[in-house]
Amino acid sequence: MSAPLELLLIDDHPMLRRGLAELFESSGEFRVVGSVSHGSEGVELARRLKPDMVLLDLHMPGMDGLGTLDAIKRSQPECRVMVLTASSARDDLLAALRAGADGYLLKDSEPESLLAAVCACASGQSRLDPTLTAMLANSLRERGVAVEAVHVDLTERERQTLALISEGFSNKLIARQLGISDGTVKIYVKHLLSKLNLRSRLELAAWAHRSGALAYTELPR
Repeated sequence: MSAPLELLLIDDHPMLRRGLAELFESSGEFRVVGSVSHGSEGVELARRLKPDMVLLDLHMPGMDGLGTLDAIKRSQPECRVMVLTASSARDDLLAALRAGADGYLLKDSEPESLLAAVCACASGQSRLDPTLTAMLANSLRERGVAVEAVHVDLTERERQTLALISEGFSNKLIARQLGISDGTVKIYVKHLLSKLNLRSRLELAAWAHRSGALAYTELPR
């Protein structure tokens, strides 16, 4: 049996942190190694403990969630960070994705759904609250990004990479699936963001699902 993943909680509501700690500890999948109320404390604890996963509130006094997210990703790019917030505002969602969030969930999520999403995120997949998918797609339209059946000049490898991103795969999992290096996957992701005029992996996933552009993409077996 594999060891539980180490989880750090950063949220300024102590009762919520306590409830989250009980939920994740009781699952057997996680061990909560820290629980703090301020972003600056969270950044320092993340740097010292190097957890596998961080669950982060967006709006906190002092260093807010975006600043905390940016600081953690700069010092530990491999650490998975899931935003858990009460905010369904589009600007908050887009800002979190641009700052490198690996997922974005709302605090009114059912405990079972929350646990499943965090487990998936910890394993390398990206997760977005289902109620926000349409909002993300609409934001692409408003920026002039075509999201309906559109022909874009993508190579076969770029299409395969995009298909796996749309399933929530991390760079490491994509590299393993396609039999290529992590560095090559990063190059493909950079090309995709540039060609499609997008800013984050979750925007890539939203575009892929809404455009229908991957209907005939085959993945290596």
